[in-house]
Amino acid sequence: MKRIGILTGGGDVPGLNVVIKTVADHAFANGQEVLGIRNGWKGIVHVDPDDPVSVQRYTASLNSRDVRPIDRSGGTILHSARTNPGDMREKDLPAGFDATDYPQNDKGRRDLTPVVMRNLEKLGVDALVVTGGDDTLGYAAKLHAAGFPIVGVPKTMDNDVRGTEYCLGFSTAITRSVDLIHQVRTPAGSHERIAIIELFGRNSGATALYVGMLSAADRVLLSEVPFEPEKAADLLAADQDASPSDYAVCVISEGAYPKAGAPFEGGEEDAYGHKKLGGIGEWFAKQVRAHTGRETLQQKLAYLMRSGSPDSLDRMVGRAYATLAYDLLKNDRSGHMTALVDGQYRAVPLEVVRGGARPCNIGDYYDGAEYRVRMEKVEGRSIMLP
Repeated sequence: MKRIGILTGGGDVPGLNVVIKTVADHAFANGQEVLGIRNGWKGIVHVDPDDPVSVQRYTASLNSRDVRPIDRSGGTILHSARTNPGDMREKDLPAGFDATDYPQNDKGRRDLTPVVMRNLEKLGVDALVVTGGDDTLGYAAKLHAAGFPIVGVPKTMDNDVRGTEYCLGFSTAITRSVDLIHQVRTPAGSHERIAIIELFGRNSGATALYVGMLSAADRVLLSEVPFEPEKAADLLAADQDASPSDYAVCVISEGAYPKAGAPFEGGEEDAYGHKKLGGIGEWFAKQVRAHTGRETLQQKLAYLMRSGSPDSLDRMVGRAYATLAYDLLKNDRSGHMTALVDGQYRAVPLEVVRGGARPCNIGDYYDGAEYRVRMEKVEGRSIMLP
């Protein structure tokens, strides 16, 4: 193994640069080269290995000076994108690319895995470390099945990748959100309003559950539990009346939806078939005003949740995951994903991620009738609880 490739896909989270640096440092210590692939899977599809300009655009030959300071910053120096080489839309194909040799599926999409394999070979990449969520890692599993050596590192602020109790970036997203909600309490209290705070969280309510718990929100609305708007509004009005500061706080996941409706999604599907979510917070704030006559303060935290440098937990997990990922490749254990299982660092089959996003186990920690987070039955549980 002479040259290791590394890429980051999907939404960015704090801690990605920690992984890049740690993998690179291990490789350099063993006399190996590291090639960064820019823009995730898009980069390896779009790069033309025979064109120096294209290679410079979509790859980065890393050295120890390049990676030395990057772990102090959030995001990813390699940038990211949502591209699925195994199910490519016509609009996502490289300019001028002749796709006639790649049959279309029933959705009119094409599998460019042979292109990915060929480009990796021409770039001299012997193995890949891929950091991403279930979509990015799902294609990594496909590429491994096609015969390319690959190891995955799970990251997502929703903490919803199957096979692991913890995904890189989750702790920082929670920390950032709790801090921001405590700041929002200031205007909510000053103006005596009901604050509706919308968080990212498509299929899993884990982010909203933890943030609601740690910020002591009055009510929490999750993706997993459809809610009754008028009932939730009445509960929040009662919370406001009971508050010495005459305000209340509701945390709501972007994937939450009323019992009589569906998740608020719109726009064009991305490469993995997902439409954008968002807007439920604003909608619910209007329902609260109409039903109770109370003034509301609506805030969508969105990208602020995953902005800035990683916290100490994500730094530690990032280093540990990257070290394990390198060891797996070094010991010819391709096709695995780094994971935390029963609180211990483990390697699990990469194929497990193809089962889709992992739902949040809310049973012991959420009262669906009162829309309230609770903490109980913690003995014997992992540090991450649900």
